[in-house]
Amino acid sequence: MPVLLMEVTEIRGRCPIYKTGDKIVIDGAIIDLHRTDNLCIHALSSLLHYAVALREGIDPRTLGLSTDGRFAYVQCLDPGGPYTEGGTVIFRCHVEQAR
Repeated sequence: MPVLLMEVTEIRGRCPIYKTGDKIVIDGAIIDLHRTDNLCIHALSSLLHYAVALREGIDPRTLGLSTDGRFAYVQCLDPGGPYTEGGTVIFRCHVEQAR
């Protein structure tokens, strides 16, 4: 079964949870906690909307999440300053075959 990798590619503002390069790994219906660096409920709520579709091979362009189809890009819902003290995190998502 394909594995969905979601990697932090950019942080706009300040995020107390993630740093660039951190990953969330979804293997089937399971978040692989051994390969996942951290989980944030704000980010997870945005990412899970697309997890199954991307894992099943839906082209990210069809979902409006990419211009080239290689990766999907999703961001957490924290808008950052001046609205909050946090910041938004951009995740680059792609599928790899299970190890």
